[in-house]
Amino acid sequence: MRSLKDKLPKPEWLKIKLNMGEDFLEVRRMMSDLNLNTVCQEARCPNIYECWSNRTATFMIAGDVCTRRCGFCAVSKGEPKPLDVGEPMHVAEAVKKLNLQHAVITGVNRDDKSDGGAEHWAATIQAVRAVNPDCKIEVLIPDFEGNAEALQVVLEAQPDVLNHNTETVPRLYRRVRPHAQYAEWTMTLLHRAADYRNHVLPTMLTKSGIMVGLGETTEEIIETMRDLRAADCDILTIGQYLQPSERRLPVEKFYTPAEFAEFKRIGLEMGFRYVESGPLVRSSYHAHEHKPENAHKLSEQLFATSPIIANSHRELPVLNSL
Repeated sequence: MRSLKDKLPKPEWLKIKLNMGEDFLEVRRMMSDLNLNTVCQEARCPNIYECWSNRTATFMIAGDVCTRRCGFCAVSKGEPKPLDVGEPMHVAEAVKKLNLQHAVITGVNRDDKSDGGAEHWAATIQAVRAVNPDCKIEVLIPDFEGNAEALQVVLEAQPDVLNHNTETVPRLYRRVRPHAQYAEWTMTLLHRAADYRNHVLPTMLTKSGIMVGLGETTEEIIETMRDLRAADCDILTIGQYLQPSERRLPVEKFYTPAEFAEFKRIGLEMGFRYVESGPLVRSSYHAHEHKPENAHKLSEQLFATSPIIANSHRELPVLNSL
């Protein structure tokens, strides 16, 4: 385990191109004018320049202060402010101004609320849909401390994609997500969401994501992927953990693009409908492409055109994230 000051040098493939054109600046002005938070800013996402330049953003609701102290996260910790009752409509207005076809909404943990903020989540989904009836809505929700009733409130608002990130392998939960519970909260939530999809809302997709580079083994990553498939999860994202500040956990390993391509191959073989796997992949990266019809076509293309991917477990050539 590395110390907080013992940093690994970043490899070449993690360099990003800054694009601060007019679209980027307009999105930034809009977020400021509507008094909205985005996880793009709060979590210091490396894809902010690409996504905002493409006029897409991930909205962060329920404030900008989280009640948990996860070892990987750059979002401020402490006692949050009261929920803003006007926020759901502000998000809906921003989605309309951006003319989004796929809106991604995430939020901080609100363990100070008995329902974890579930009613606020549902109100936001309902407001976005009322103002933007043709827009697909993806929510990246907290675990609500295992509260099944809170999850049900969000599910009954009928998001198009229900996402809850696993973040890391179970062995590292105490270090990386000290207040979370792998089996009892995370996996149970994903099982319940898939069950709701199977019996009530067949058009909804379930989704989860893993960060790598925190000290896990390849075998642990694959076993976590198996757990997610056992939870009937549709979409998987795998990305490189990047230390957001000196006070957060250090990077233990930088995975190569070839290793990420191998995770993608394994995930598709396991039966995930869609797998995003790459050094800069985050849970909402290319989220608008995460549709069943796209996943089917891309999976067929990937296996049909690459005999290495179809027939081998050895190291793969570098592939671009889809």
